[in-house]
Amino acid sequence: MSDSLSLVLFSGTDDKLMAAATLAAGAAAMDRPVNVLLMFWALDAFRADRIATTHGLAYDAARPRPTEPVEKVGALPWLETFRQAKEIGEMSIRACSGSLDTLGLDPTELDPIVDSAGGIASFLMAAESGQILFI
Repeated sequence: MSDSLSLVLFSGTDDKLMAAATLAAGAAAMDRPVNVLLMFWALDAFRADRIATTHGLAYDAARPRPTEPVEKVGALPWLETFRQAKEIGEMSIRACSGSLDTLGLDPTELDPIVDSAGGIASFLMAAESGQILFI
């Protein structure tokens, strides 16, 4: 079995993007290849004109000060964590071509951290027989 970690990111909320970035960085630090597929709302969060904005939190994370736990530990923003993961290990971020079409986006509208666009088949081939997580 391959030791790769493949993440399918569907949600575009900051809490879930941070969780995905943390998993990606941990796997990259352990020399595990990481494949990320951006779909729908996660893909929308990686738009160059929106990537630096707040994307909110999942409904179940709602609380009076939802960012307080993150502020206390001084965690890096999710985008910076993804960038660090790419620096320390083998990581590919791919935009789902079907989601690009559905959202009416061109790959040039995405932040340069996104390496390419491709379909599900190319993602699954890159994932090989490694672990796949859906977030």
